[in-house]
Amino acid sequence: MRDVYVIGAHTIKFGKYLDKSIKDLAANTVIPCLKEANLDKKDIQALWFGNSAWGYYSSQDCIRAQCALRPLGMEAIPMTNVENACAGGSTAFHHAWMGVASGLYDVTMALGAEKINHPNKMKIFAGFLSGLDVENINKNMENMNIFSMTEQDKKNMRESVAKYSALAKKEKSKKKKKQSFKEKFNEYYDMFTVYLHLKDTLGNETVSKLRKLMGGDHSPFMDVYAFAARQHMNKYGTTFEQLGIIASKNHFHSSLNPNAQYNFLVSPEQVLADRMVSWPFTRAMCAPIGDGAASAILCDGETVKKLGLSSQAVKIRASVLGSGRERSFDDIDIGERLSKIAYQKAGLGPQDMHFAEVHDATAYGELHQSEALGFCKEGEGGRFAESGATKLGGKVPINISGGLESRGHPIGASGLAQIHELVTQLRGNAGPRQVKGAKLAIAENGGGALGQEEAAMCIHILEAPSK
Repeated sequence: MRDVYVIGAHTIKFGKYLDKSIKDLAANTVIPCLKEANLDKKDIQALWFGNSAWGYYSSQDCIRAQCALRPLGMEAIPMTNVENACAGGSTAFHHAWMGVASGLYDVTMALGAEKINHPNKMKIFAGFLSGLDVENINKNMENMNIFSMTEQDKKNMRESVAKYSALAKKEKSKKKKKQSFKEKFNEYYDMFTVYLHLKDTLGNETVSKLRKLMGGDHSPFMDVYAFAARQHMNKYGTTFEQLGIIASKNHFHSSLNPNAQYNFLVSPEQVLADRMVSWPFTRAMCAPIGDGAASAILCDGETVKKLGLSSQAVKIRASVLGSGRERSFDDIDIGERLSKIAYQKAGLGPQDMHFAEVHDATAYGELHQSEALGFCKEGEGGRFAESGATKLGGKVPINISGGLESRGHPIGASGLAQIHELVTQLRGNAGPRQVKGAKLAIAENGGGALGQEEAAMCIHILEAPSK
């Protein structure tokens, strides 16, 4: 296997792009990425395209890469369409790496583009069902009973809400006006259209059960993540306040990142006073809905020399793609299992990593991955974050981009946005959020849920250019 380098990495600012198409978003990252690598589109020998929702929202179920890139004049080359839920972008990157490492290609590109925002809010949340085993959705819903809160959980939630209720009331007083009749009518109409679609595909009885499961504006994933967080709290003494510190820290990081969806500060107290989504998660602890695109160009060592790009060539020390497995809650999980493989391939360990980007659909996701990647012992993730170790300037800064919680989470683009942050930091180009002396970094990106863990996951370890 040949050594592989990233010579171009780019992301657009994540956010809301209702007036843009996937083709627009793709063009807005591909063109700058090519420019950074001083390449022309004809120099790309193969491309992998990560996207999850284009078919669901716009019926573009097939040939997505080919449709997205032909307007740019990119055609004829091998293009592979990648769908791996939230791990789609990093899976595209893995295969672009494999194409170069194997010697099949010298220059490849990975691209992720996604539009999740939609005028019909109910359609957005119904779309998250595709990250589960839909054929066995009834069995999955029965199993969701294990994620229900105990009486002690409910007591803990009431006490915490009451503790921060004064600030919560103050925050609520600033918020939205009453809906007009037209707005209410449109909301009910949207719900009805989603109901009809789900009824045709899943059946009336199943949809009735789903309505109870998906009450409010959150996906079933939030309940699964919340259960895992409560288990951790009960077993190790992790606190609601520690989760608030993590979310606040990521808002601080994203305030330094012009590409982040959120660029404002949120104090730990404001995080804790925000609207409850699924105990112990408030809205500020959860990744927002967002649109975006990101890309990377990879090549072999000889091509780096030929192009004269050694000063910006970030080496890929390890690229690992794996799938989840059936296991109990107490068994080693996918993050720990795959990170050990990545460390072994790179000849490194967690103690060698200067910073990390991890998949934090919720604040607990970051806490858990800080343990799974070996930055602290199991059960110590909350205290590790509380100590300041994961903040810029700390022992192992995590999610300096703001993470999914604040940078945003346009499904197919998220993994490549992580790669962009690693590359930017390792080149020393991150400005006010720069990690001093950063030479080695790791990215973890998971997707979907199957059983007790993510259905898919990628781990990447990158190394700074030789100076």
